[in-house]
Formats: sequence, structure tokens, C-alpha cells
Amino acid sequence: MTVTQPQAFAFRYDAFRLLLSAMGMGPRYARIELDADALRVRMGWAFTATIPLERITGAEARSGPVGGIGVHGLRGRWLVNGAATGLVAITIEPPVRARVGIPVALSQLTLSLEDPEGFLAALGRAP
Repeated sequence: MTVTQPQAFAFRYDAFRLLLSAMGMGPRYARIELDADALRVRMGWAFTATIPLERITGAEARSGPVGGIGVHGLRGRWLVNGAATGLVAITIEPPVRARVGIPVALSQLTLSLEDPEGFLAALGRAP
């Protein structure tokens, strides 16, 4: 995967946008950045991770029901989203450390994106 210039991607938000914004996890406090070295994800105070690109072993669009809106996870699998659509699941091997108030292992990260196809293309995994 070759990223030539840093790129920013927006989280997708739906009906919970105002609530997440009030909780410090809305668009003003959230970002997804991809550069030549790493994917950096932040959703306000609730989630932050830096994932070296060489650790991303897979990425694919996802659909179907989600386990919630916001930041949720267990056993290395984390959902960081503002909507139930525009989802992309990223596989990370070996796992990296993320923070959700406390450090956690991160082996799979699912994000809701405004432009999931553009994000996958930037990762070199066009749908």
C-alpha cells in the first residue's frame, strides 16, 4: 500500500450526530488521517489509535447491523462510528495499542466513513 500524500477522511454521522457532538465525539473532535506511515484515528476523548500501515493486513466494506453508535469493543475488535452505514473493517496484525481511556489491544477496527470507497482506494484496497 502506497500513500503518496497525507489524506483526511471524515467520519459518517447520522441521527446521533448532536448527541455525539455534545459528548465530545462529534465531527469537531474526530478525525481519520492517512499518511505514508500510518493511519491515525481519533474520536474525541473516547478513542485514539495510530496504526502503522505495514500492520494493516486487510480492509473491506461492511454492511449489516452494528452493535451501537460511538465507541464499542471487546477482545481487540473495536467499532468507532457515528452511523450504521459507510462501514469499513480494518484488520491489524500484529495488534497495536489503542486508547479508550485505558490502553487496549486493537486487532480489528470498524469505522463509519463519509467516503468508504475513497478510503479503501487510498489504502490500495479498492472495492
